[in-house]
Amino acid sequence: MKRVFNPPTHEVQRDVAERQRMSEHATLHDFIDRHRRLFILTGAGCSTPSGIPDYRDTDGQWKRAQPVTYQAFMGEEKTRRRYWARSLVGWRLIRQALPSDAHRALSRLEAMGRTELLLTQNVDRLHQAAGSERVIDLHGRIDRVRCMDCDARSPRDELQDDLGRLNPDWFHLDAAEAPDGDADLEGADFLSFVIPPCRRCGGMLKPDVVFFGENVPRDRVDAAFGHLDKADAMLIVGSSLMVYSGFRFVERAVSLGKPVAAINLGRTRADALLALKTEQPCESALSFLLGSRAMSGSIQPARLKHDLSSAFASPVEPERSREQHGAND
Repeated sequence: MKRVFNPPTHEVQRDVAERQRMSEHATLHDFIDRHRRLFILTGAGCSTPSGIPDYRDTDGQWKRAQPVTYQAFMGEEKTRRRYWARSLVGWRLIRQALPSDAHRALSRLEAMGRTELLLTQNVDRLHQAAGSERVIDLHGRIDRVRCMDCDARSPRDELQDDLGRLNPDWFHLDAAEAPDGDADLEGADFLSFVIPPCRRCGGMLKPDVVFFGENVPRDRVDAAFGHLDKADAMLIVGSSLMVYSGFRFVERAVSLGKPVAAINLGRTRADALLALKTEQPCESALSFLLGSRAMSGSIQPARLKHDLSSAFASPVEPERSREQHGAND
């Protein structure tokens, strides 16, 4: 009987290709040891051990209602009242958060001279608190406030004082913590909440972060691309990459032939593009960097289980916003 040859399915072909890529870098420490100038992209998985909640589950789906959009914040007074009332309560958590072992491990990697750039999608500044200096805050800083009229920046603590003075009944409310300094104030009536104006010009204040639906500043993106071009590999730490503002750096790295590894619990948007994936908590996967044997030369950590499953961007590439169907970033 004549045998019929059935060509492998796309899924089988992809699995074979993934296994071939995995054989090149059997473990995370091999990957880091092999590549001397890493472009590191971090997300919420670095900060969840610090007590800051994330947006998404292990399948990349929303855990809660989607965050406020730039368009809603700028266009609706009621949205701004709701945002700042929740922020008044939630700011206490993010202000008191301390770096996790993942932050400290990445700071150690920089001190060893192995980091080209740490590009973080987080807004909490915990990488800087851990000692990292080669950092770009892709989505901005929650510890600063920006006036949308005069463009002045001011400390978020300063605004907290004004919010508490104008809204004393709200100041000591308790609520469940939410990502990025937010808090779940269910059933509250925000009509009475008073938003202070800019102390300099009386204009509208906004946190100095990139909201969903808002463009990341072009010069920030270009600076990050320039560092990526000089790196020899990319490492993703704690992000599902569902937001294009982060995923585009993976696309760029792959287009330049640079290998990409990821540490993340669950699915990422880049799974089919990865040379290596480690599904462990970030602080566990990177713990070898904090060991006594991690020296400035070759890295000698314990073996980790892996999963088999300045040049600038082209001027014709369109800038894209932080998508509303965004990520655990």
